[in-house]
Amino acid sequence: MNLAALLEKSARHFGDRPAIALGHELFSSYQNTAERVARLAGGLLRRGLRPGDRIAIAMKNCPQYSDILFASWHAGATAVPMNAKLHSREFAYMLDHSSARLCFVTEDLEPVIRAAAMETQSGVEIIVANSQEYDALLKNNLAPLAQLEPDATAWIFYTSGTTGRPKGAMLTHRNLLMMTVSYFGDVDAIDETESILHAAPMSHGSGLYILPYVAKGACQIIPESGGFDPREVMEVLATHKKVGCFFAPTMISRLINDPSISAANTSNLKTIVYGGGPMYVADCQKALDVLGPKLVQIYGQGEAPMTITGLSRAAHMDINHPRYLDRLASVGTARTDLEVRVVDGDDQPLPVGEIGEICVRGDVVMQGYWKDPQASAESLKGGWLHTGDMGTFDEDGFLTLKDRSKDVIISGGTNIYPREVEEVLLRHEDVAEVSVIGRPNADWGEEVVAFVVATADTAPNKAALDRLCLDHIARFKRPKAYFYVEELPKNNYGKVLKTALREMV
Repeated sequence: MNLAALLEKSARHFGDRPAIALGHELFSSYQNTAERVARLAGGLLRRGLRPGDRIAIAMKNCPQYSDILFASWHAGATAVPMNAKLHSREFAYMLDHSSARLCFVTEDLEPVIRAAAMETQSGVEIIVANSQEYDALLKNNLAPLAQLEPDATAWIFYTSGTTGRPKGAMLTHRNLLMMTVSYFGDVDAIDETESILHAAPMSHGSGLYILPYVAKGACQIIPESGGFDPREVMEVLATHKKVGCFFAPTMISRLINDPSISAANTSNLKTIVYGGGPMYVADCQKALDVLGPKLVQIYGQGEAPMTITGLSRAAHMDINHPRYLDRLASVGTARTDLEVRVVDGDDQPLPVGEIGEICVRGDVVMQGYWKDPQASAESLKGGWLHTGDMGTFDEDGFLTLKDRSKDVIISGGTNIYPREVEEVLLRHEDVAEVSVIGRPNADWGEEVVAFVVATADTAPNKAALDRLCLDHIARFKRPKAYFYVEELPKNNYGKVLKTALREMV
């Protein structure tokens, strides 16, 4: 079982169809792409690459990204994609930890990766995409597809590391093939006439979407900027048809709040799959008003890609359901191929309505963490992935996230979930962003405090925010203090660093 076979099959069935576009222009057909990938794999093998060797990728979004992923698998290697926005020390850690043999980079990242490589013990070789050295790899003979076991590691997916060192989730060819097949049944049915716009990093979220789209012979669109820009997204929609995207909620917010969106033609936008952070109900409703029935939500982790549960397009539009708003605030129902349950501290399943840790079992769950047997044993205890996320099921099987277990505030022996308080505070028109944490308190253990980013120069006053909370949630959940900040600290994946906020208080 080798994921690179997906590209070979599509090249046979859809050889003349567009495989990759750079902005408005065709970059490569499926036939050309498959040949290029096989030659690149041949070049890697000629350099002495052995099955299981790690190939790191430190590149902004570009047409070569997909080629390198598939060539790595074609040759039997393991891909190690790294976020292009990481710090040199973070790159150095991942290169060293993964013992990468090679690292492909885009020209803009070459200096920082060479500096990072100097700090490693692995002696990693660096190859710049589109360089003479890279072009020489493409002049090799076509390599045969490596024959791999289903549980061979295909992708080491480094977690975002909001606390401590990131861990490398080992995703096998079986994991990613199951993810691909399930995409069509639980997320979005696609065919060869469609396309995927990679405006989010291909090193993580958007990169996983390469697989289902290649499997169906659809086109990958790389923005010329290599990233996300609302105006560029609108321009792409003017050229390409049946466009799908993976966006973080913040990207959707930027898109629907861009002044140009009211005049843009979004008829070519088929689907936005969103995830990777909380999508607040008000933002979701506005996106549906602006874009129409084009939203699908996923909830997943690097340890269980692409999704654990999903909120379907139909559920987004079922406005007459008596619990419609509750469902919009949820992350949907369990995937067809997965078992998902909520458990207590003894790993016993909890009844409907009770909050506990979300645990997952199925063929999409990672093999374990690279070089970390202790963390693997803890996370996969009893054969279930322990996500560290807290949530609750309703009577219809819709899962609502509360918070990461480490972010739950315990005040006077009572659990308070920051997400619930944040949802209320965001109803105030002058609140752009908010993050709620617990502050140590001698009497209560912890007390609730909120960090607020205002939409304008004048921040909402404490009395107004207090009144809003008292109108919607229990008094004990109301923040005892508000801190007004220009921005919330975030990591390179856009996740709020609550550890940094705790240090501030």
